[in-house]
Amino acid sequence: MMSDDAKADAKAAKAALRRQMKSAARLYAVQALFQMESSGQTFQAIIREFEMHRFGEVIEGDEMAEGDVELFRKVITGAVNWQGKIDQATDRALVAKWPIDRIDPVLRAAFRAAGAEFVDIGTPPKVVINEYVDVAKAFFPEGKEAKFVNAVLDHMGHELRPDGW
Repeated sequence: MMSDDAKADAKAAKAALRRQMKSAARLYAVQALFQMESSGQTFQAIIREFEMHRFGEVIEGDEMAEGDVELFRKVITGAVNWQGKIDQATDRALVAKWPIDRIDPVLRAAFRAAGAEFVDIGTPPKVVINEYVDVAKAFFPEGKEAKFVNAVLDHMGHELRPDGW
């Protein structure tokens, strides 16, 4: 029989694993959206490829994290279904001289993934912002992109989810 401390530790470990899987799903979603844009693949093909080959893949001896499949699918589907609305909100959050088609395609994918969570999934805006700032740091560890992502997503979140704060 488990002690109360052991039960609490097991519960905390399970919650941490769930958070890690959600974070991995977001990172994979940004990669998938980038790949869709650059290759022209359909979202069904991308979802299939990532679920079959990327989640848990071993690269140079390192095993990639398992992603939360349900969240991954929701983000990709939402980004595709709501792309027009998300891109318009992104454009309004950007400086007028920098329309969305002029920004880095990885950042564009991140804005679309985050936008899907604002519009379609209902994730709290502060969680969305924190998660995608972390994604930006993963792709651009030396740059200022994380601050840029934070500012744009803050603006988008207030526009797309004014009641979520």
